Amino acid sequence: MDAIRKQATKLREQVAKQQQAVFKQFGGGGYGGSDNLVTDEAELHQHQKLEKLYISTRAAKHFQRDIVRGVEGYIVTGSKQVEIGTKLSEDSRKYGVENTCTSGNTLSKAALNFSRARGQMEKERGSLLKALGTQVAEPLRAMVVGAPLEDARHLAQRYDRMRQEAEAQAIEVSKRQVKVRESVGNVDNASKLEAAEAKLLELKSNMATLGKEAAAAMAAVEAQQQRLTLQRLITLVESERTYHQRILQILDQLEGEMVSERQRIEASPNVAVDNSMPPPPSYEEVNGVLAAQTYDGSTDSMGYFLGEVVHSYQAESDVELNLSVGDYVVVRKVSNNGWAEGECKGKAGWFPFGYIERRDRVLASKVAEVC
Repeated sequence: MDAIRKQATKLREQVAKQQQAVFKQFGGGGYGGSDNLVTDEAELHQHQKLEKLYISTRAAKHFQRDIVRGVEGYIVTGSKQVEIGTKLSEDSRKYGVENTCTSGNTLSKAALNFSRARGQMEKERGSLLKALGTQVAEPLRAMVVGAPLEDARHLAQRYDRMRQEAEAQAIEVSKRQVKVRESVGNVDNASKLEAAEAKLLELKSNMATLGKEAAAAMAAVEAQQQRLTLQRLITLVESERTYHQRILQILDQLEGEMVSERQRIEASPNVAVDNSMPPPPSYEEVNGVLAAQTYDGSTDSMGYFLGEVVHSYQAESDVELNLSVGDYVVVRKVSNNGWAEGECKGKAGWFPFGYIERRDRVLASKVAEVC
């Protein structure tokens, strides 16, 4: 369509040049000697205005269509993300409900909290996608294919065709004028000239009326395009902003719950030493009777192994060792009454064996912290 329009514009320019050449060749008064036979200043201004309006509304239409395509693509991708996120929420909930861990329900609680938060986030995403579809894509799509724009463009195209017809009629009038001058007194030629001039006047009148009507319609469409597109862009930004604010609130709440639970565990370990548990054995006992015994019959081939502290322990005597969650201990001896002896951060002592978990692989940086 654009290529046809450009070609038509070039043809009109060529016709106008030919018309001016005829005017100069046969000038001498009347229509033939005037450059405003078809195009006076007002009509030229009207024509230029319509050209600008046509280009403006076409560019706005393309921009609206680009927004619609972008939003539709975002909705398709977002819907898939909602599906994946909802599945993750359900899997987390299932683990939280069915978990049978014997050492505590901390992870179960975290899984349930995560499931709830993820479900809320996916619900918010679904609401965002719905808003983008109904409040952004649909109104713009309706305007792209709507009647007002097409009607205005048809008026502009009718004006262009009428203008071309008037230009051709102006050339016809010029030719008739030449024939009248060449055959003075010829009634038939004079009559045909009068008819041609009358038709030209009628075309110019109709062209002026249609030009005003087309310009008004195109201007109204342009204003509507600008206003509606801006409103939909603002709606898009506000919808996304509200969505991200709500997601941030959900994540802040979830993080607070998880951090609080972790701090509670570190402050109050689930595993505690039984009050009836005997005191740690003396070094003499260990070096004598218990030196060859193992805890559950398991020590590594070197007799030593690394353990990670999973519950804090506060020493109650000089022979006991303070433990903090995350520390690593070189376990050197394990008694059969629940105590173990080892070294942590350069200090040696006894501690409840149930407060650590054996680790076969440890980062080198962690090993360096032991001593």
